[in-house]
Amino acid sequence: MSEYRTVADLLAAGEAGHPAIRAPERAPLTYAGLRDLVGRTVASLNRIGIGRGDRVAIVLPNGPEMATAFITIAAGATTAPLNPAYKDEEFEFYLTDLKAKALVILQGMESPARAVAARLGVPVVELVPDASGAGSFTLEGGTPGTTARPGMAEADDVALVLHTSGTTARPKIVPLSHSNVTASAGNIRRTLALTAEDACLNVMPLFHIHGLMAATLSSLAAGGSVVCTPGFNALHFFRWLDAERPSWYTAVPTMHQAILARAERNAEIIGRTKLRFLRSSSSSLPAQVMRDLEATFSAPVIEAYGMTEASHQMASNPLPPRPRKPGIVGLAAGPEIAIMDDDGSILPQGEIGEVVIRGPNVTKGYEANPEANAKAFTNGWFRTGDQGMLDADGYLQLTGRLKELIKRGGEQVSPLEVDGILSEHPSVAQALTFSIPHPMLGEDVGAAVVLREGMECTERELRDFAAKHLADFKVPRKVVFLPEIPKGATGKLMRIGLAQKLGITT
Repeated sequence: MSEYRTVADLLAAGEAGHPAIRAPERAPLTYAGLRDLVGRTVASLNRIGIGRGDRVAIVLPNGPEMATAFITIAAGATTAPLNPAYKDEEFEFYLTDLKAKALVILQGMESPARAVAARLGVPVVELVPDASGAGSFTLEGGTPGTTARPGMAEADDVALVLHTSGTTARPKIVPLSHSNVTASAGNIRRTLALTAEDACLNVMPLFHIHGLMAATLSSLAAGGSVVCTPGFNALHFFRWLDAERPSWYTAVPTMHQAILARAERNAEIIGRTKLRFLRSSSSSLPAQVMRDLEATFSAPVIEAYGMTEASHQMASNPLPPRPRKPGIVGLAAGPEIAIMDDDGSILPQGEIGEVVIRGPNVTKGYEANPEANAKAFTNGWFRTGDQGMLDADGYLQLTGRLKELIKRGGEQVSPLEVDGILSEHPSVAQALTFSIPHPMLGEDVGAAVVLREGMECTERELRDFAAKHLADFKVPRKVVFLPEIPKGATGKLMRIGLAQKLGITT
């Protein structure tokens, strides 16, 4: 069980005068200031008829106000952070699907969300930043009213609702209770041995579970600080690193690769900045990238494995002196982890099957979706949809998303395995393996590759390189060279549907 019951409880760890929320070129917001903001925000919401269990959609740019809006609104209602880059019809889908009671948006921010809210009759509440510290604000607007459930949220109340990415189907609503998210924050704090002395530089979007949990809530659970940036920007990253002197940062592999590409010209800043560790999650980190990052920053890279339904973290490589294994997502780091076969039997160590989890950080189920829940839960275990195995030391090795496995004739190809091999080629900066349609086999293996700056390589050379390390049926039949691989809103590379996007038909 978590040592905290609610998000508001979790803030009790911080010393009154210690910075909780920081931002470049802004005065920090202390723990006392943040706790005060929680009380004021819950009271403001209650005055306009919004209370526990009511859903508040949040559309804000990345930064300290987004972090504090999430924390303070969750303390007395249910938060639904949305990507500010959504278009009109996307906002319409999400606001309708969520049955939002209000939309909180930055004062003066232009967004199609405003027109959509007006059309749907959802009250718009303006967030007005004030000068009393990074992320401090007041709320304006809404109609005076009363709520059936005023006051502070309880452990079983839903703190956060997020939609699954929905690459192949209608997105599903994942409700996460205060118990879920505080358990996750505690798990991450323990895994990374976070203390009040730590400060995380957050470059992750705060409408996504990674930034909300790993960067924000885990830092606050330790009484430490989170430095809220406007989002990832490879050009500004080193400037922030130099000015803010964080002790760690967490990012997705594409961000780490962009940082590496600019590391040489920022060697002086790296020399001045002593990071305790770097963290990577949300998709697989190529082993070579891990080695390059560790050499560049003289700090360990901790790769972790997370998903929305688990309030983020499920497994993580440990801090030194325990071993980190490149290309492997580590030990169970919160929930129990097992490997299950199609029939629901737990498999022994070393056997490949579906990764399943159970624990206090795991959602109780998708909202209003009995069909999805029947598929997702077996004997109390949540089926992650990932395929993997536990090695002799209990470390989890992922072999791919079950729905991303390439079914080539009678063979199954793990895209992750092929990514790993292609990434070892000295000319390759990034590789993403994906399914391409084939008239006879059903699917074949394709790869999108970004070359390192100034390097050259042909399709034939890469295929020959892959053939030295992989069985013939796993060698990509088609290699496409791209300046950049298409990414989703959170920086994840888009494997599903890539052939279609690139116009590869057969």
